[in-house]
Order: sequence, then structure tokens, then C-alpha cells
Amino acid sequence: MKIICKPYTSDEADRVTEVWNDIVRDANAFPQETAFTKNEADAFFRSQTATVCAVVNGEVAGFYILHDNNVGRCSHTANASYGVDKKFRGYGVGKILVTDSLTKAKECGYLGLQYNAVIKSNYGAITLYLKLGFNVIGTIPNGYRKNDGTFEDLLIFHKTL
Repeated sequence: MKIICKPYTSDEADRVTEVWNDIVRDANAFPQETAFTKNEADAFFRSQTATVCAVVNGEVAGFYILHDNNVGRCSHTANASYGVDKKFRGYGVGKILVTDSLTKAKECGYLGLQYNAVIKSNYGAITLYLKLGFNVIGTIPNGYRKNDGTFEDLLIFHKTL
């Protein structure tokens, strides 16, 4: 399977919104509770420092967003979120997206990349981040509320670029 990364355009809004909203509905990765409309999503994706799509045979298989983790004196550290369509999971799309985001973050002048909210049961993401040299720098006990009302710990990851 050949996976290429390309900058997001509004032409991908339907597909990227679909993948994003599917993750929101699953309630096991993103903090949002409500789905985006296509217009809301397109505006959001275009407002990021970078939004990049992973494409397989002309179909969007996943994406990432990259932006400042904080403002002002802390804006030299990036933050990113990733989404991979369920049918493309397990084929290396996530690894390609994370690797590309590290390159893009460096190109944008960031000195590090930080994830603020990785759910402790997201073993695939955790394994990937550790393999790519990220460090767990903290835990937020019960930091994520699941759909059933229970809570799960969040991990904070960081990698110096």
C-alpha cells in the first residue's frame, strides 16, 4: 500500500470531516463531544498551522492537524492530533502521519511536539509514540470522561525536535 501525504484542501473536507466525526463519536481519542458540520470542519482545518492528509489510491486514509501547543512564550512547542479511517488502521498510516508531522513541525520552526491528552488505553498510539522517541512527561488522573460516564487517565507526551 502506497501512502502519500499532501496538504489539506477544502476538496477533502467531506472525507476528513467524516473521519474526524467518527473518532468523536467513538469517544476514545478526541475530547470533543459534538460532531463538526462540513463548514465548521473546513474552517477549523484551514485555521491550523498545517493540516495534512494521508492518501491511499486517491482516497483520504487519515490526516493530522498541527498548531501551537500554547501562546506567546510557549508557542515554540507544537501540538498535533491524528485521525485514521478505521478501514486503514494497521497499515502504517498513523506512523507516516506522525513522522510527517515531526518533519512539518521542524519546518515550521517548532522546537518540540507535545501531546496533551493521550488516553491511557490507546495502546496503538502510545506504542507508536514511544517507538518514535516521545517521552511520557506526565499523567492526568481521570482526565478523560468516556461516553459511559467513567473516567480514564490521560498521558502527556513530548519530543524535542
